[in-house]
Formats: sequence, structure tokens, C-alpha cells
Amino acid sequence: MENAIEVSDLTKHYGDVKAVDGVSFKVARGEFFGLLGPNGAGKTTTIRMLTGLTKPSSGTAKIAGRDCTREALAVKQRIGVVSEVSNLYNEMSAWDNLMFIGELYGVDKLTREARAKQLLEAFQLYDRRNDRLLGYSKGMKRRVRIATALLHRPEVLFLDEPTSGLDVQSSRLIRSIIRELNREGVTVFLTTHYIDEADQLCDRVAIIRQGKIVVEGPLGKLKSSLLGEHVIEVAFDRDAPNLESLLGSRSDVRGVTRRGDRYEIHTSDASITIEEVAQFARSNGIKIVSLNTKEPTLEDVFVRHTGLDAVQVERMEFLRAVKGGGQHG
Repeated sequence: MENAIEVSDLTKHYGDVKAVDGVSFKVARGEFFGLLGPNGAGKTTTIRMLTGLTKPSSGTAKIAGRDCTREALAVKQRIGVVSEVSNLYNEMSAWDNLMFIGELYGVDKLTREARAKQLLEAFQLYDRRNDRLLGYSKGMKRRVRIATALLHRPEVLFLDEPTSGLDVQSSRLIRSIIRELNREGVTVFLTTHYIDEADQLCDRVAIIRQGKIVVEGPLGKLKSSLLGEHVIEVAFDRDAPNLESLLGSRSDVRGVTRRGDRYEIHTSDASITIEEVAQFARSNGIKIVSLNTKEPTLEDVFVRHTGLDAVQVERMEFLRAVKGGGQHG
């Protein structure tokens, strides 16, 4: 299958900091590819090099067979980019923003008008097309940004945290439209700290940590690599503060994570661990409200290779947003 993206030994230095350290991967044409990693791992720097916003220190990257550094203009004509930095004009309407971006890409008037109508209807914004973006919500502005990135019908769509900080309705709509675009043949390159989002959308993912890709492959293959591990989910009728320390000392238990009133236990021996949980409940006069086992998830793969769970990653991203953002995400 022909590749839409080819990356070889891509490296980026910022002074003494190596933000991206010799990453290599390929994305097939029409594939939905995800790049996952905690804050500062190198996700955003990688996408900036691929989209021509930052020059690599060394290594090569090609989009649709064109070199991202030597043929930057040809690459930009073939890609759509939705980055963390907005390229919209808040004093202009959604319609005028689309017309302006379409003109920059050389899309003729009739085509860009027809395409803008189609996109704004899909993103449920057509009725507000003549309103200035100053009156739009964050989710509405994000939808307009994605629409502008799609106006010239790019071969490859780059999405850097497209649903970060959005309400549930906007996030669902954006995911639905992106999924449909991919079905129509658009190659999608996604960076996200929402592990469940990548699990829903991606065909294949790479996990990056401290500038290096630590694992890469189809979702099914990555999950099956953990088949020797079982995930037990248990909830009690009240707090069980000693459970983590009790099970954490067992050699067959890889980790215990609390999520609200539930505990997730990763173990290599489910039957023994379940017996231990039942004994713990009896000894402490606690009732088990629910108990079930689950197949390994993409989050389990992420935890195995980064040491961080999704809650920790989302907390880090929230703190970064509060502080005004980071440089080398």
C-alpha cells in the first residue's frame, strides 16, 4: 500500500533539549494514525515538523512523496492542519473566514462557496455562518477551524488535540465527522491525550515518550501483547483505603488504580487476585457492589510503556493549559 507519510530518523533540538529523538514511522494512504504521549513527549514538535512549521535538526519526512523541508509549498497544498494555535480571524464571520482561506489555497469562488456550505452544514454552523466568531463558543470555533482545514480537500489531515477542552456534544460531532472523512479516503494523523478517543478512532498508533517512539502498531496487536495480563474492576459499598497497599505488594499484581468508587487491578493471575479481594472485603466488613474482568485496553498499553495512566495525562494537560501551554508537547 502506498504511504501518505514517511518519517525517517526525525530529530529536533531546542538548544540542549532533544524534543524529538530519531523517530521513524510510516502512515499508509487512507489510514487513521494516532501519536500518543504525555505532555512534553514530542507530539506537537513532531506534527510541527511534518506540517512545515518547524525545520528538523536532522532526519527526513515526506508527505505524499514530497519532502517536508525541500518541498514545503507542495506539502502544504496537500495537507490540512488543525493546530493548537488558531488561524481564524475573530472579527470576521465563519463564512468570510472560509472564503479567505479558500482563496489563499487557490480554490475558485464557486467551488469554495459550495464546499463551505457543505462543511458548515456538516458542522451544524450554517445558520450562524454570517455571525462574527467573537460570539462563537470554543467548540464552535474549533469546528470552524477544522472546516477551514478541509476546504481545499487535503490528502492528509493533521489534528493536534482537536477535542481538547471541548464540551461532549462538540467532541462527539467532531469525532463523527473526522471518522466519516477517513472512510472517504482522507488520511488522518491525530495527536491526543484522550486515550479513549484514540481507541475509538485510530487504526494504528505510536506512543512517544521523552522524544522516542517506544511502541507502534495496530491497536489489536498492541492490546494482544498484554493478553497475559488481566484487568479486574471492583467497586465496594464504601471506601477501601488499604486495598492498594495490600495488593500492591503481590508479585502477580502489576498495579492498582482508583477511579472514583472503582478500583482497577492489573494482574497476571485473575483467580487468585479475585480471591484476595473477596477475603479483603470479608475481613474489613465491606460489601462488593460489582466485580468484573476486562480485556486489556489501549490505556493499559499506554500505561505499560509510559508509566502514566489517562487520568495523570489529562491532569498534566489541564495544568499546562492553565499555565498558558507548553513549547514542546
